[in-house]
Amino acid sequence: MRFHVISAVFGRNVASYFSGLLGYLFIIVFVVAGAFLAFSEQFFTENMCNLDQLSMYFPLLLLLFIPAITMTTWAEEKKLGTDELLFTLPATDFEILLGKYLAVLAVYTVALAFSLSHAVVLAYLGQPDGSLLISTYFGYWLAGAALLSAGMFASSLTSNTTVAFVLGTVICAVPVFIEEVPGVFRGLLPDFFLSRMPELDSWLVELGQQGELFSVGGRLSDFTRGNIAMGSLFYFVGLTAFFLYLNSVMIARRHWAGGEDSVSLSSQYAIRTVCLGLAILCWSYVFQTSGFQIDASSEKLHSLTSTTRDLLKNVPEDKPVTIQAFVSKRAPGEYTRVRKELIDRLEAFDRVGGANVDVRIVEVEPFSPAAEQANALGITARQVQSDDNGRFSIEDVYSGVVISSGFDSVTIPSFSPGTPIEYELTRSLGTVSTEKRKKVGVLTTDVKAMGGFDMQRFTQNPPWQLITELRKQYDVVEVSPDGAIEEEIDVLIAILPSSLTAQQNENFLDYVGSGKPVLIFDDPAPVWPGLQMAPLQPKPNPQQGGMMGMGQPPSDPKADGGRATSLTSLLNIRWDVEQSLFDVYNPHPRYAGQFPKEFVFLTDRDVSSATVESCFNQDQKISSGLQEILTFAPGRIRSREGGDVEFTPLLISRKDSSGISKWEDIASPGFFGQMQYDFESAPHEADDKSHVIAVLLKGEDKPAEGDKPEQKGINVIFVADTDIVHDVMFNVWRERIADLYLDNVLFVLNCVDYLSGDDRYIDVRKRRAQHRSLTRIEKQTSKFRLEASKKEADAEEEAKKAVEKAEKSLEETIEKLKQEYEKGSVDINTVQMRLANAQEAENRKLSQQKKEVEREKEEQIRAAKATSEQEIRAIEAGAWKMAVLVSPLPAIILGLIVLLWKLLSERQGIASDRMR
Repeated sequence: MRFHVISAVFGRNVASYFSGLLGYLFIIVFVVAGAFLAFSEQFFTENMCNLDQLSMYFPLLLLLFIPAITMTTWAEEKKLGTDELLFTLPATDFEILLGKYLAVLAVYTVALAFSLSHAVVLAYLGQPDGSLLISTYFGYWLAGAALLSAGMFASSLTSNTTVAFVLGTVICAVPVFIEEVPGVFRGLLPDFFLSRMPELDSWLVELGQQGELFSVGGRLSDFTRGNIAMGSLFYFVGLTAFFLYLNSVMIARRHWAGGEDSVSLSSQYAIRTVCLGLAILCWSYVFQTSGFQIDASSEKLHSLTSTTRDLLKNVPEDKPVTIQAFVSKRAPGEYTRVRKELIDRLEAFDRVGGANVDVRIVEVEPFSPAAEQANALGITARQVQSDDNGRFSIEDVYSGVVISSGFDSVTIPSFSPGTPIEYELTRSLGTVSTEKRKKVGVLTTDVKAMGGFDMQRFTQNPPWQLITELRKQYDVVEVSPDGAIEEEIDVLIAILPSSLTAQQNENFLDYVGSGKPVLIFDDPAPVWPGLQMAPLQPKPNPQQGGMMGMGQPPSDPKADGGRATSLTSLLNIRWDVEQSLFDVYNPHPRYAGQFPKEFVFLTDRDVSSATVESCFNQDQKISSGLQEILTFAPGRIRSREGGDVEFTPLLISRKDSSGISKWEDIASPGFFGQMQYDFESAPHEADDKSHVIAVLLKGEDKPAEGDKPEQKGINVIFVADTDIVHDVMFNVWRERIADLYLDNVLFVLNCVDYLSGDDRYIDVRKRRAQHRSLTRIEKQTSKFRLEASKKEADAEEEAKKAVEKAEKSLEETIEKLKQEYEKGSVDINTVQMRLANAQEAENRKLSQQKKEVEREKEEQIRAAKATSEQEIRAIEAGAWKMAVLVSPLPAIILGLIVLLWKLLSERQGIASDRMR
């Protein structure tokens, strides 16, 4: 192989491509089309600083661009007759082929390099993951390199460039759409035919789900996630080699086509091609199952953490661990990713764990013996809706694991899209490898987190999902506050202790004052399980509804009237149950205006203030690394002056966009006099303060001095929100409902681990891709949202003053009539008649004024919202225009420079008397 020959062919073809404006025009179209796809409306709606939108459609973009590059490679040579001259040169077929391939690869590389302007735009709009961008562009390059060889093969089949373009599109479409073929074929078959042949139907579905292993898009997704897997790398290399071989066969065909052995040689080459294709598929599968990969993500999401590796390597030889997984052969929708990631993690556990960890993966079909075995072990199937080419069905999906050893056994019934798979496996492995679990106590309060019989509804309530989650790691017991709390536990969890009676509260305070770890959740306005549990509401009668509600003594009142003043005094904090927080900022543009402002989103960035701060204490292990938490009308916690309790904030509301609502503003009487929430009518004027929502309280032990007895320190985490641990938040976390990636559950588990002294899983638990948003857009749009919120608050205040003025006018009229009566100027009948007439007139006037004030208020609020949305859309439109217009500028500038250089070069060497 002579490199100077390859270089000559390479230079000739590259120069030919860039000799005219057509080559630059193709590059400009490629970059502009990429910008349209990358920075679509969905890009701003998702508010993520990445190229996911472009990656989704990149194979389709290649389907149009690659044939445009390769259509002239061989076809133009045949059309002009230069192929004969080319093959008579002192060069081998392979050298010519390699030179031409490297030439089209260089052209594609140049075009892809110009598209790096997309990364520049991302860097301007936010802080993208540089490592992920490198991995993504490497995947783009490999995908294009593979399809270039297919396009060259199409060009070798004809002497017409237009036909070559069409053939190239068709041939490249095979690896691009191969995963869709079984589904399309299945969609064409009638339902009655598939119902009579369930084996064919099942085979087509499974083939379609496995099709991503052989499709460009499926393999490219590994790179766009920052996972350079050896299987995907070999796929693109193998695809390139396969089509280059077909190219070599086509250009060598001139030696034997039309000869006596042409049929025989054609058959031999066909057999060789088939064998090569099968070999590439087999080796691709081998590399895929080898598990070798390079983790290119900044957070190292695709490799095991040091905590997991240490646990696997330290499994006792005399107590080996068995991991038995039951996984469905096929899984629809998002569960395809869950299945793949679960199998990848289990294979990694098997490799690292060695002989002391035995991993068994059982593929499950519904109603099979394997399914019965899974059900017997506590693994449940999740019913997931599947949409296959318009056919909707409900499928049973198994994705559960049983981890056991000589010490213990843990069952993970199923994995959901939001479940951190490595954390679940690592925690369960650590639990079964430990001789004795730690114990967590749950205090009995009105919320009954441990479940039990509901006397009002005569039903058995299951325990909260928090309890189910804790039982995977701890022994969980219920602790009664009716007597002294003497049970030996490592952590006590108290949810809504403001509902305790005086005697129960005294027993609880004695335990808290003993210095033992306590995790407290209380809430001025609990949304779940409901307003009836609010501290200022009367204590519900546990026997209400029984025996027709007759003869039952009323419940004892709440201690401190529900205000928990004795508890806050002991903790040296101030917590007002009549105040809750709101936040006018919503970090998710797609849900702007859909959630009440009492939905307080806490994120790792505060774009609403001039100084970008995190809502999480990054210096505390419990809260550092968290990215987003959702609270509902939480309370605010303040430190009292003096005292010996160290006050360490964990969760903090945003500055400038959060504020305080009063109880009377958010709760109002409803039907039958029962209180109900009215968040929409409450005023929402943000202040310029950050408010603490969760705090770590530490107090040192004090030895006995004189007559003073020994005093134990405080070891408490106080969270001013109970909704953060409710089942609703667990469902959102597991299922990623509304595409929300919330860390509520992780924060709660971090608190329990920290207080119990076993914090080895905290780093594993918090490990996920960093939420990289469009910070520049957020900063610009947050200003308008805050202004709109202030205008709404002003409109509410003006309406309130106008109504008060009208009511005052009515009162003055009534008072004037009373004074006339007292002076004796009119008799009582006249006063009563005039008073009734005046009241009726003033009430009509007041009612009309209220309607007018309400109409004006609504109009002002609507105008403020409309102005804000228009400004936000203008900002997004400006960013889109900038992204689309800036992206092709480098290619345009280079094209103009080359054109100018060519024009100047053409004028050199020409006699001056011959030029105009």
